[in-house]
Amino acid sequence: MDLKKILPVFSYIFHPIFVSIYGALFYFLITHSFFYNSQIIVTLVQVTILTLLLPISMYFLFRSLGVVTSFTEASISERKMPIAVQAILLFVLIKFSVSKDTVAELYFFFLGGFFSSVIVLASVILKFKASLHMIGISALTCFIYGLSMYYQMPFVNLIAFCIVCMGLVASSRLYMKAHTYIELIAGIIIGAGPQVFLYQYWL
Repeated sequence: MDLKKILPVFSYIFHPIFVSIYGALFYFLITHSFFYNSQIIVTLVQVTILTLLLPISMYFLFRSLGVVTSFTEASISERKMPIAVQAILLFVLIKFSVSKDTVAELYFFFLGGFFSSVIVLASVILKFKASLHMIGISALTCFIYGLSMYYQMPFVNLIAFCIVCMGLVASSRLYMKAHTYIELIAGIIIGAGPQVFLYQYWL
């Protein structure tokens, strides 16, 4: 088995555009007994539209306009518009869709994602290219760890799996020459930092 052929796959599986869906699905997987099915479906539909379908639609629009050229390896100049759009959509999600009163844990997960988007947008303006992939998977890992603490559920194997996946994603980005070590570390800090900071408000 050629690991070099497998590594790029992780850049697609854990593309940051899918992280919100992964987080929402996992959240409702362990809390489904606390909600009506209609609540779960409506929330998942809203999350899917605002964090997956609209960003993908905007990606194809930007690509047709020549604003971006790659789904996984955008340059610094190509990142500004997609990241700005993602930040706006996350703001809409936490402002009008995901309520702190009903799904507090999920609300703070997306709030952390919004903060990460704003920070990485600022870094792009300053011409620094932090890894969006590492931002996404580190935020997801911190969210799962937070849920483990909040609900007193020992997700030891799952958390270990997420950490292994972080390593595989980092290796993938290095293999594809999309990032440097510093950019990967910056991505981890930008992704995990807001999530850890917000623990105090829901743990």
